[in-house]
Amino acid sequence: MKQLHLPGIPPPEQIVNVASVKHRSPFRYPGGKTWLVPRIFRWLASLPPSRRKVLLEPFAGGAIVGLSAAFEGWVSHVVLVELDDEVAAVWQTIIEDDAGEWLAERIRTFDLTPDTVDSLLAHPAPSCPERAFQTIVKNRVNRGGILAAGAGRLKHGENGKGLASRWYPATLSQRILDIRAIRQRLTVVHGDGLAVMQHYAKQDDMVLFIDPPYTAGGKKPGTRLYTHATLDHVALFQLGGTVDGDFLMTYSHDEAITRLAQQHNFQWRTVAMKNTHHARQTELLIGRDLAWLDGG
Repeated sequence: MKQLHLPGIPPPEQIVNVASVKHRSPFRYPGGKTWLVPRIFRWLASLPPSRRKVLLEPFAGGAIVGLSAAFEGWVSHVVLVELDDEVAAVWQTIIEDDAGEWLAERIRTFDLTPDTVDSLLAHPAPSCPERAFQTIVKNRVNRGGILAAGAGRLKHGENGKGLASRWYPATLSQRILDIRAIRQRLTVVHGDGLAVMQHYAKQDDMVLFIDPPYTAGGKKPGTRLYTHATLDHVALFQLGGTVDGDFLMTYSHDEAITRLAQQHNFQWRTVAMKNTHHARQTELLIGRDLAWLDGG
């Protein structure tokens, strides 16, 4: 049996260094949870293996949590649910279709310039693999990786490299091939996260990592970040209270969300992180029992 490695993590008021976390996803996803991965491993380690055979991500997005748990052997299988057509096309192409290698090679050999990007994105993709390629390119050339309508393109970019400053073709290609190598342990569902949660509600060997669009409460940052930002947050909390498996939920730090957690007798804690502008902020972790967060 594989020896599971549990990295040391700082207390909740300290920030995880994301450079220490293996980047598994081909996306640079707005609201991504790379910074949370070490704490995800601590959570999973607190559960007996019989209670964490399967991990469900009902709002997969960049899927860094599910991919990391699969690669590191914390769960036997991961179910990724994604409603967005473009994002789902990427996961379907990599995991389910026979075109994963094609996608990796297409990325590796693409000459990314303003003209080639304009030409690529000028027309709808004729197939799922082509849509996946368009999505990866868009994700890499748009500011903040935002795929929603109205997102602007990079201009100066990282170190003044302009449009190609986030385009790492060899790295992205290898990440896709690495995911392909473990695809038997991954399932993709192109659909509604709440409906899939309901479907698996009585599976007690499944854990759920729930990272919904942050569209509840005051600031609602998810509204401008995602194509599908509308969500019944009350229904999500109600459903969380009915699942037999353990769950961990993340939200922006908002009083409306802490009230929802209290109404459902969930525990909540604030955890420090840095946003894409490197500004310190806190997010909420919500679950039934968060004693593991302090090593308990």
